[in-house]
Amino acid sequence: MSAIPTPSVGDELPRLVIQAVDAEKMKTMAALLADSNPIHWDVDTVRELGMGDQPVNQGPNNLGYVMNMLGQWAGGAGRIRHIRVRFLDNVFAGDRLEAGGTVTAVGDDGTADCDVWLARDGTHPVLAGTATLSLV
Repeated sequence: MSAIPTPSVGDELPRLVIQAVDAEKMKTMAALLADSNPIHWDVDTVRELGMGDQPVNQGPNNLGYVMNMLGQWAGGAGRIRHIRVRFLDNVFAGDRLEAGGTVTAVGDDGTADCDVWLARDGTHPVLAGTATLSLV
């Protein structure tokens, strides 16, 4: 991996856009995670719980969108040294998402700290946190 140009505090990270969250991928992820929660594939359960009429995406998938955005910016997911997030709201099948962030600190050791987020339609936050990346 080669070093990326040194960012500055306040730089916005290039956004990653997910045009529509795929319900079929939720079913696959539920199987891979051995996640038996039916909200990820059973629309009737989602309705019964008063959560709408689309399956709910798994949290690890939502975190993965942010990690993919960071990896694309920094030159690979292996550059992510630390990430900590809070899940703020559900993501549903069909939602359009944007992952982004802002550089908050640049270290002399070749690291960058960032605030990161995932938002429905680019405006409604569904995940927020911080990450540290190695840039060298």
